[in-house]
Amino acid sequence: MKQPWIHNAKTDWWFILSPPFLILLIIFLFHKQIQRLEDHYSFYTWLFLIVFVDVAHVYSTLFKTYFVKSEIQKRKWLYIGIPIISWGLGIILFQLGSLTFWSVLALVAVFHFIRQQYGFMRIYARFEPGNWSKRIDEVAVYAATIYPMLYWFKTPRAFTWFVNNEFTWLNNLPDYLSFITPLYFAILIIWGLKTVFEAFKTKVLNIPKTMLIIGTYLSWYFGIVYFNNDLLFTLLNVISHGIPYIALIYIREIRQKENNQVKWMLAFKSFFGIFLFFGVILCFALLEELLWESLVWNEHFSLDLILSESLLQFVVPLLVVPQLTHYLLDGFIWRKPKKVN
Repeated sequence: MKQPWIHNAKTDWWFILSPPFLILLIIFLFHKQIQRLEDHYSFYTWLFLIVFVDVAHVYSTLFKTYFVKSEIQKRKWLYIGIPIISWGLGIILFQLGSLTFWSVLALVAVFHFIRQQYGFMRIYARFEPGNWSKRIDEVAVYAATIYPMLYWFKTPRAFTWFVNNEFTWLNNLPDYLSFITPLYFAILIIWGLKTVFEAFKTKVLNIPKTMLIIGTYLSWYFGIVYFNNDLLFTLLNVISHGIPYIALIYIREIRQKENNQVKWMLAFKSFFGIFLFFGVILCFALLEELLWESLVWNEHFSLDLILSESLLQFVVPLLVVPQLTHYLLDGFIWRKPKKVN
């Protein structure tokens, strides 16, 4: 079996598959040093993890959407409508209360993170038949991601997705952990046995798909359930999500594209172009965070700009538009076009 790499073994391993394994290794080897980072260098961890990775990966989508003229012409109303809908939806939710706004946005973000892992699994299983084995892989990915979130909803954590108390309203749900915990581990065991059985039977192992699913289990379980630490959660959550997404965009939309219709993107194919690509998305990320910090948060730096509550109900949803647009567009831009008979 030819391994279904997206680019090649080396690139896929370092930028798509390895992040959860490498981060976990670093955490176990340098746990005390990481705690010191959190205590004394929180600004730099925020700058690197949140701005340079999390926010930057949102803007990498531009290279698949708004930077591609033919793509905009093909689905013009989608690219115009989604940002408008995002802003309007944000305004409505903010009218219901700030906590409601952030809670809904957090749930949408969680769904986006879950679907990304499912999407990578589908890419790496693209040469396999749609049989019972693939169904078990799908169930395994969803179990690996949904169980830790359900655990979070019922167990106080020392970290947040966006703001404090965003999931507290879910604490009133019936106690389901005694049921879903053994189910979670049962699914993991069944998937493991299935994978080993297939490998012995067929003498073939889909390496990237297997590593992707194992990495998903590790990053979500250790990041949310095992550790109860803000920086460790952010390291596993952000890097395991953001770096693979940026890599996928660069590989699929720049390295593997002929770019006949977007000739200026050829500049990003060179070795220097990789840094130019990162420079572009980092500039957008820094600009967005400058606006957030100046107008809303005032946590890491402040320009002493104080907005009234009446203005914030429009400004905050507006600042969320790039992020929410990224979440919503992802449900459309990665779908395969239907074959025409």
